[in-house]
Order: sequence, then structure tokens, then C-alpha cells
Amino acid sequence: MSTPRIDDELAALKQAVAIALEQANKLGTCAAEVAISKQSGLSVSTRMKEVETVEFNKDGALGITVYRNGAKGNSSTSDLTPEAIARAVKAADDIAKFTSEDPFSGLADAELMATEFPDLGLYHYHQATPEALTELAVQAEDAALSSQYKIKASDGASANAHTGMKVYGNSHGFLEGYASSRYSVSCVAIGEADGSMQRDYDYTVARRYQDLVDPRIIGESAAQKTVSRLGASKIATCKLPVLLSPEIATGLMGHLIGAISGSSLYRQSSFLQDSLGTQIFPEWFNIKEQPHLIGGLASSAFDSEGVATIDRDIIANGELMTYLLTSYSARKLAMKNTGHAGGIYNWTIADTGVGFDELVKQMGTGIIVTEVMGQGVNAVTGDYSRGAAGFYVENGVIIHPVEEITIAGNLKDMLRNIVAVSNERDLRSPIRTGAMLLDEMKIAGN
Repeated sequence: MSTPRIDDELAALKQAVAIALEQANKLGTCAAEVAISKQSGLSVSTRMKEVETVEFNKDGALGITVYRNGAKGNSSTSDLTPEAIARAVKAADDIAKFTSEDPFSGLADAELMATEFPDLGLYHYHQATPEALTELAVQAEDAALSSQYKIKASDGASANAHTGMKVYGNSHGFLEGYASSRYSVSCVAIGEADGSMQRDYDYTVARRYQDLVDPRIIGESAAQKTVSRLGASKIATCKLPVLLSPEIATGLMGHLIGAISGSSLYRQSSFLQDSLGTQIFPEWFNIKEQPHLIGGLASSAFDSEGVATIDRDIIANGELMTYLLTSYSARKLAMKNTGHAGGIYNWTIADTGVGFDELVKQMGTGIIVTEVMGQGVNAVTGDYSRGAAGFYVENGVIIHPVEEITIAGNLKDMLRNIVAVSNERDLRSPIRTGAMLLDEMKIAGN
């Protein structure tokens, strides 16, 4: 979906990119690429149902990279007049003349450029006003404070409406762009019982304003999650199965992304070095990447180098099918560019056909992890040790909340020891997954 105003703005940004590319060509550069991003948005935050901040942002810049005989130079400008663009291109070219040659740098190969640009439903305009966003945030807080749960206070709520545009062009003749929108509401609740305090939150995010979850449901959920954590305690040190909530499972898959990204691989800093074509998950485990999902939070027809994105299997029957490579990392590794400059595109994790409650019963005795803390992950060895909080389960029944524990293992073992994935996916992230049940982890407590 687009509007005449957005179409005109995109046309103006494309014109700016075209001017920069033409100027680079006049200077006799070997190649050039230009990217523009432009964002505007409105954010309102409240605390105890009173407005705390109202922020409006509008920014953007043009970035130019030029290549000369294997050397490159970068420059940027927020001034999009032809004169300012010419100065930025000249500055990038001057830098390129004094930088070292790198045989792996340069544009992505011309034959990889995207040629089809379907409407992926990423832009849905809504006239958001400070008053309307304030009302959403206040509704969320009011629902949390007036819920049936014992909530001491609100730690704030926010409502946001943002739109943006991206345009990319290069010397291959590629010049395309698109607009996108994103709306969100979040709420944080604080609960207290017997001198102990806990906090938790919930949120909703969508491309379309109308698709946001009712803020009162968000506030009620934040309250419920907070109160469920009251009375948390440690448990004895042990080894137990661990059920990662969808949010934490998303983080686990984030470590996979880092490990199979080209920059980690050519630097020899990945625990999955030389793992392409090997089984790193159970045989039933699958991950599909779907860049062209309509309205997807990580949908795009091309990556940030203009390379066409395609549906692909990341994991098939537990086997690692591809690395995530940009033009630079592909050349360093003597492999083919996979179109992942800028990140991943809508990963969908296959489930095992059961809901979260069934996984709790299947786990028997173990820990549900709903929060992790700290940075105790070694990307090179895969060693994993992080503070955690959640719930202790016996015989498939939640007994009490837990906190101040540490879960530890090795990421290779953790990936291999996933025994089930729930069918209730969290769709608020580029990684679309349900909860993940791991066979066993070390739990450090009392």
C-alpha cells in the first residue's frame, strides 16, 4: 500500500541516489553504491497514567561508498541538495585514494541483483496523534493497575508510531526503494508481596495500526506475568530439562545467526566453524526463511546490497543448509553471496504440534525460563552461562517462581538437545518460534 505523498518522497530519494551515482561516475571511480534511509515517528510514554514524554523524530542521511582499484571510501550527508551530494561523493573518492586495497571489497555481483519488487504490504499509513498514542498507553497502564492482580505500581507504558523509507542504488544500474511502517504499545507492571517486588512487561507490534493488540490486554498480561513472579526463590544446584519461553528461544536462535554469519566465519570466531552440511539440530528440526511474507516484520525483496532475497531452508532435517553471507564475506570464504547483507528475513521455526501447556507436562520436572541476564556466551567455543528467572515445575505442574539461578551448557549441545517446539509462535520478531524444550541443562542455585 502506498500514497501519492509517499510515492513522491520515494521518487525524490531515488533522484538523490541517482545524482550521487552520476557524480561518482564523473569522477572516474570503478564503482559506487549509495543508500538513503529516512525515518519519522512519534513516541509517547506515560507513568502512572500521566504523560512523561512526547517525542517526535525525523532524520535521515545519504551514505556513499566508492571503489577505486580495490580500495574504498565512505562518506555521508544529511543535506540532499545536489551540491552537498557532490561534496559527499568527492569526499568518499578522496578517502578511497588513500586507503589500502582489499581484493574482497566491491559491489555484489550484477547477476544477483533483484529484478522483481512485489508489494509486500510493509507500509500502512495512520495519522497518529500525541493524544491518541497517550490514550493507548494510559489504557494499558489502567488495565495493569486495576486488574484482579495485586499490582503496586506501573513502571510506565509507551505507544509508538514510526514510518521509514529506504532507497539503494549502485553502478550496476540497480535503483530501488520502499516504505515501511511500524506501530507498538508496551507496558511494565510492578508487583509487591511480603516485602518482595517483581516487574514484568508485555507488548504488541504491527505494521498496521489496526492490528495492534488491545492495550488493555497488554496491561492485563503485564500484571499477570508480574504477579506470577512474586515469591520467587532459588532452587538447589542440579541438572534439569529447561523449557525456554518463545522470547528466550528467539535469543537462542540469535546465537545461531551470529555463528553462521560470514563475518564470524572468516574471522574464525564461530562455534559452528566448518559446520555447513552437517547435522547440528535433531533430525526433525527445520528453519525456513521467507523474505516475501506479506506484512512480515522482516520482509524485503532485496538486501542492503540490492541482492534478491529468496525463500530458503536454513535448517533441513537438522542439517545446516546455508551460511549467511554478504558479498564481502562470500568472497573471503570463496562461496556464493546468500543475500544477507542487513540481516535475516522472517525465519519460521517448525513446531512439533503441541501447545505450551503440553510441553510443560512433557517436561515433567524442570525449569521454565522466562528471562535471562548477563553476557555469558562465548561465540567461539559455544560455552553458555547466563543468569535466569522463571518457574520450577514438578510432575508437569508449576510449583513456584524461581530467580537468581544460572543456566549453563554449550550451545552445540543445546541445539542438539532440543526435544520439542510449541505450536504457539511469537510473531513479534523476525524469528518466529514457539517455546523450546531442551533435554537437560546445568542449573546453579543454592
